[in-house]
Amino acid sequence: MKADTAHEHWDAAWAGIGADSKWLKPEPDVLRWADGLEPGARVLDLGAGVGRHALALARAGLDVTAYDAAAQGIEALRRAAADSGLDLHTGLGKMDALPYEDGSFDHVLAWNVIYHGDETVLLDTIAGIRRVLRPGGTFLLTMLSKRRLWIDRQKLKDPREISRNAWVFDEDDSDKRHPHYYCDARELLALFQGFEVLWLEDREHDKPGSWHWHLILERQA
Repeated sequence: MKADTAHEHWDAAWAGIGADSKWLKPEPDVLRWADGLEPGARVLDLGAGVGRHALALARAGLDVTAYDAAAQGIEALRRAAADSGLDLHTGLGKMDALPYEDGSFDHVLAWNVIYHGDETVLLDTIAGIRRVLRPGGTFLLTMLSKRRLWIDRQKLKDPREISRNAWVFDEDDSDKRHPHYYCDARELLALFQGFEVLWLEDREHDKPGSWHWHLILERQA
């Protein structure tokens, strides 16, 4: 089974997104992080979707590159940027094959993104992020917590672990039919070699039981 297929779900979702969708509203954590970044900093929004964060970061005066594997999302983002008169860069491709030079970015954002795959995809993605992020740059991200796994296994249909920590569920209308990676605190810290933890919290998102790790990491030399 291919592990990096969640963009297929999101490509269809972005094609039919409504004007009141939550996926158009920036997260407060992202806005707080952006407030502390230096003006004009080069920021990669990895898994940018339809641009809820990329557009907000560009409005804040940052040099933004939005990258995603879902073509419908990137197209919607480009239209929104043009309509708003915002200048940002876009790229279409898989998260584990970033087409950027070493040290291209001062900061990286990956909100609800890099856990969409198995451990090989995840580790390759983390290695690519570390490569394109300059030493001393920060990385804001979320990961799925194992505190959520037992809830999803009870709530969703036909849970199957396809490889270590990577789970799929028989849910046709959800991206959970594609592989998702869950981890506990020990496993989480082991994944991010070459980074220092600046902030770490495990908390629910908008739905009860939707536990995610929230991290800000600093890329070490």
